[in-house]
Amino acid sequence: MKLIFVYNADSGMVNTVKDIGHKLFSPQTYDCFLCSLTHGTFRENPQWKTFRNNSSTEMEFLHRDEFEKRYDMKMDYPLVLKKDNTLDIAIAKEELASCSSLDDLVNRIKQLEADN
Repeated sequence: MKLIFVYNADSGMVNTVKDIGHKLFSPQTYDCFLCSLTHGTFRENPQWKTFRNNSSTEMEFLHRDEFEKRYDMKMDYPLVLKKDNTLDIAIAKEELASCSSLDDLVNRIKQLEADN
């Protein structure tokens, strides 16, 4: 099983600067719940980095534009997909939005790993 994390943000330096500004000046309206859980304003959350580095599950991280180019499809972002023989939604946007902490996300991923 491979998990594909798709952020509700586009790649590139200009978009990164815009996202940082949004997080700094209006964090309550920032619409990438996944980014808010896994990253601080300027870098990856150390707890998240440790979790993913110690996980035996293959993980891929893509921005919205990278995902759409690679997989030629559009989804409701952010989300986590599970890829085996098919590509299925593992954690939908609404479920990510309900994660109140990084621990919630990590526990959900551990549950996916256990179910596999």
